[in-house]
Amino acid sequence: MRHPRLTTGSIKLIISVLGLIGGLYLVVDVSSPALTLLGSSPNELSQKLVESKPKVGEDRLYIPKINVDVSIVTGDSMAVLEQGAWHRQPRNGDPENGGNFVLSAHRFSLGLTPQRTVIKSPFFNIDKLQPGDEIYVDYNGNRYTYKVARRYNVERTATEIEARTDETKMTLYSCDLRGEIAGREVIEVLPL
Repeated sequence: MRHPRLTTGSIKLIISVLGLIGGLYLVVDVSSPALTLLGSSPNELSQKLVESKPKVGEDRLYIPKINVDVSIVTGDSMAVLEQGAWHRQPRNGDPENGGNFVLSAHRFSLGLTPQRTVIKSPFFNIDKLQPGDEIYVDYNGNRYTYKVARRYNVERTATEIEARTDETKMTLYSCDLRGEIAGREVIEVLPL
């Protein structure tokens, strides 16, 4: 019995088909954070907030309009961005003690699967936030409600957005979608 041999033409066809499948998968993976707004409803996250109670030790950021439900983490290096929204400069503020509560998160970080890409890119749609949009924070067992006051862009070297303030506010920021060199998208949020 003879075994069929692969010809050069069949090998090229197999490689082409695998390349096409891989390319399509990459397109889906890269576009998955943008597609999260199409497949989800802000009402689902809002309903979760109504039904759940804040828990001590489980600090979270919720932004229903852009379907963000992410852990708030602290740490000394950018490595914590892989775990959620980074509470930058805790000494400069938090929901309990006032000041400038600064949270930073990845705008876009590619994961192995579309679901991982979405999880690793919580601030992908941060530019969709507008004044008046509500944001919620569970912090030390309490829930805090905020409203977006303004949105603006700064250079990546603009460290003043993290400075302590006398006014109680939250500052959310992430890189521009064109990359860190293009600057940062900043959302200033005030408590209700």
